[in-house]
Amino acid sequence: MSNRLPLYFIPHGAGPWPFMDLSSGVFGPPDNWQKLATHLKEIGETLLPAPKAILVVTAHWEAPVPTVSSHPSPGMLYDYGGFPAQTYQLNYPAPGSPALAQRVQSLLGEAGIANAEDKQRGFDHGTFIPLMLMYPQANIPVVQLSLQQQQDPGLHIAIGEALQPLRDEGVLIIGSGMSVHNMYAFRSPDPRHKQNAELFDVWLQEALALPEDERKARLKLWQKAPGGTASHQPTPEHLTPLFVVAGAAGNDTARRTFAEELIELKVSEYRFG
Repeated sequence: MSNRLPLYFIPHGAGPWPFMDLSSGVFGPPDNWQKLATHLKEIGETLLPAPKAILVVTAHWEAPVPTVSSHPSPGMLYDYGGFPAQTYQLNYPAPGSPALAQRVQSLLGEAGIANAEDKQRGFDHGTFIPLMLMYPQANIPVVQLSLQQQQDPGLHIAIGEALQPLRDEGVLIIGSGMSVHNMYAFRSPDPRHKQNAELFDVWLQEALALPEDERKARLKLWQKAPGGTASHQPTPEHLTPLFVVAGAAGNDTARRTFAEELIELKVSEYRFG
């Protein structure tokens, strides 16, 4: 369909990184972070017409069942620590959408997937940090969807499949996480971290280029991939949003739209459709 929106699995980066001085290189080459900032801004500028609403599957929210945020005016959730004081004053005043939240619940229910709503949750940094770059006007309604806390890839692919109709309803689905996320690798001298990240990055690019059924089958076995579990430590929540996006992609092909070293490890972004 010509009006069907694409989907993105984006790297949301380290904490409130766009609103900090990164010149010290503490998070790796500052130029690479600037490239990411420029890239995220360009998505919002070039994806036309603008979406009617945005559904963010965020790595920073896990729940017993997939849970959707339904507050009409969400607040801010500064779910990071140890950053400069001004980063706790950031504000992204986009409206929520109880109607979209209800639609998400309906689609999941029709697919036999247990779900819930959260009427109070505010925007976490997996949501507001990239959206402050992509859609700084904050004039598009935003709803968040949690991960199921057991992180089963098959379930999250099924969640995405259930949500696929939203793409024809003007809803932009974004998986916000990181293709590689190893908390133990940060500033570590062990070269195996970088090697594992590069191996997994290659595997992931190859897996996402496969036809739909093969792609889903391969993603369900990601833990057996070269560098797979080693690149997502201690837990895989930053990869799991990709499974939802891949499920919602249907037979649309994936292409890598960003790839740089962030926090010293290779990180990629993917667009479907």
